[in-house]
Amino acid sequence: MGKIKLIEKELESKKIPGFRVGDTLKVHIKVKEGDKSRLQLFEGICIRKKGRGANASFSVVKESYGDMVEKLFPLYSPSIEKITVASKGKARRAKLYHFKKKK
Repeated sequence: MGKIKLIEKELESKKIPGFRVGDTLKVHIKVKEGDKSRLQLFEGICIRKKGRGANASFSVVKESYGDMVEKLFPLYSPSIEKITVASKGKARRAKLYHFKKKK
C-alpha cells in the first residue's frame, strides 16, 4: 500500500458528519493564543465542497455585523475540533457563490 493510501486511511478514522452544500454548519475551531487554547464557534451556510480524500475542503459563509465573512476549511484539519449540522438546506446548485454577493 502506498504512503498516500496509508495517510488517507488514517484520516478516515476522524468523525466527519455527512453534510451537503446549502446546510447550516457549526464548526468548532481550536484557537491558540499564547500558551492557552480555546474553542471558537463559526456558524454559517456551506457554499462549496471541493476535493476528495486528504485534499478535501469546504467553505462556510456567514453575515457578521452587516458584512459577509467566508472561511475556507480543510476537511481533515487538526484545528477543527468538530463539525455539526445545525439544519439541512435545499440547494439546487453545487456552488452557492451568490451568497457572498448578498447585500
